[in-house]
Amino acid sequence: MSARTDPDGPVEQVVLLDESGQAIGAADKARVHHADTPLHLAFSCYVFDDAGRILLTQRALGKRTFPGVWTNSCCGHPGPGEPLEQAVRRRLDQELGLEVGELDLVLPGFRYRAAMQGVVENEMCPVLVTRTTARPAPNPDEVEDVVWVPWAEFRTSVLDGTREISPWCALQVRALPEDPWAAPARPTSELPPALH
Repeated sequence: MSARTDPDGPVEQVVLLDESGQAIGAADKARVHHADTPLHLAFSCYVFDDAGRILLTQRALGKRTFPGVWTNSCCGHPGPGEPLEQAVRRRLDQELGLEVGELDLVLPGFRYRAAMQGVVENEMCPVLVTRTTARPAPNPDEVEDVVWVPWAEFRTSVLDGTREISPWCALQVRALPEDPWAAPARPTSELPPALH
């Protein structure tokens, strides 16, 4: 992953986007999220097990954005020049110590904006699904807790509003196919131009 160097070590950067999804620059991840967050590139990943359960994660209480909120398995930001699949696998390892199988693209053009406690997320955020047989080993700096939930139960509880979940996850569940694992993968040509 590309990162700017700093006397204290590498600084993780995110890719800034214009309204068409073209890259227009980069910004330090630690400084990009505020009350007027610029549009930038991200991703969300949903990890399933062989029983069809989804891995839900609770964001660490010390995170600057959406601390303690339950959400999908993993979220992150590709760095400048970093391929999407490489970024997803990097974050799954960093956050959950997970190795996964094939990554399937299910919502290539997903975009959202959400705010909490004065901090805004503003992202073009492709959504992928994958499977694992491994047991997660959460990084406490990133993840407070994890739980496996049957997908149908999870989907129903999100759609009927009985499950508290991150705003982006709620929007994604509404946009995902009823059975995202069985749905055909979408072509990478539908990704934002910055990922081509």
